[in-house]
Amino acid sequence: MHDGSGRIVVQNLSKQFGTVNAVQNLSFTVEAGSVTGFLGPNGAGKTTTLRMLLGLVTPTAGSATINGRPHSQLGNPARVVGSVLENEGFHPGRTARNHLRVYAAAIGVPDARADEVLGLVGLGSAADRKAGGFSLGMRQRLALATALLGDPQVLVLDEPTNGLDPEGILWLRNFLRAYAREQHRTVLVSSHLLNEVEQLIDQVVIISQGVTRYNGSLDQLRKGQQSRVLVQPADSAALVKALQENGIQQVSPTPDGRVAVAGSSVQQIGDLAAKAGIAVYGMQEEHADLERMFFQLTQGQFAGAPGMPPQGPPPGYPPQPPYPQGPPPPGYPPQQQYPQGPPSGPQQQQYQQGPPQGWGGPQQ
Repeated sequence: MHDGSGRIVVQNLSKQFGTVNAVQNLSFTVEAGSVTGFLGPNGAGKTTTLRMLLGLVTPTAGSATINGRPHSQLGNPARVVGSVLENEGFHPGRTARNHLRVYAAAIGVPDARADEVLGLVGLGSAADRKAGGFSLGMRQRLALATALLGDPQVLVLDEPTNGLDPEGILWLRNFLRAYAREQHRTVLVSSHLLNEVEQLIDQVVIISQGVTRYNGSLDQLRKGQQSRVLVQPADSAALVKALQENGIQQVSPTPDGRVAVAGSSVQQIGDLAAKAGIAVYGMQEEHADLERMFFQLTQGQFAGAPGMPPQGPPPGYPPQPPYPQGPPPPGYPPQQQYPQGPPSGPQQQQYQQGPPQGWGGPQQ
């Protein structure tokens, strides 16, 4: 019997395909009651790890357990863990309802459960439509409905927002939060949409080159990052000199003509600029987001790739250790420092409103 804790434990997990080490001595724990993001660059070993967790790939070494047991020893695993690794496992000629009833019979739940989960994911009106005519977003919803059939204690989702419209993403975010926190379930989400997943998760596991770079609270990870101030002065060189003469050394010009300053406040910079007689046309305080922290912890994976020279931190951001909250926990291999890469596009808009009824919007 499993222990009923909802805990996922990956310990010293490794997988080798021929001469390729897809996963190397990977260790992390996911607890019930929170949504955990499982992040890493393409090729980092995320999908291989999830497949080992779900019993689809045999580890070369180490273990991956749910409720203290490997997936193969869970008895009726669909009643313990629901998963979505892809959304293509549908017979194009079957209706959504019939597809779910087949799975319901296989795991021993009543047919009525099929209609319950279709309503839950907003596909109630499409129950008699054939899956072959579904859009990508509707297939994603049907895959989630399949994972929910057994009312599982644990959800493992790979790219769950793929193909969803903004209203669907908002609904999914609120659904998964409530599923984890209010029902004390375990939710592990793998995603490459960092700005989107940042609004969803409480905990984060970041891996690169098949090993753990960070495992812990997202808030704690943020606390270990320095903010910076972007200043638009009349004379960049004069401002840099004035700041350095007053002990502020983490200063550098940016390509757009501004000056990036780390480890100082807007007020302090403004006072020193005024004292030096330098006009300032604007200042913007910038805090590190998940995307910037992700690049900091994983940039080294591709630093040595052909045609891709190593990249240091963007102007005004000093390199920081890969474990902002302290040294690696026991059992984790020592990690080298990975300088962060350049920031990318603007933040996606955050939704302030509550969840809509169902998925919202017309169904395709």
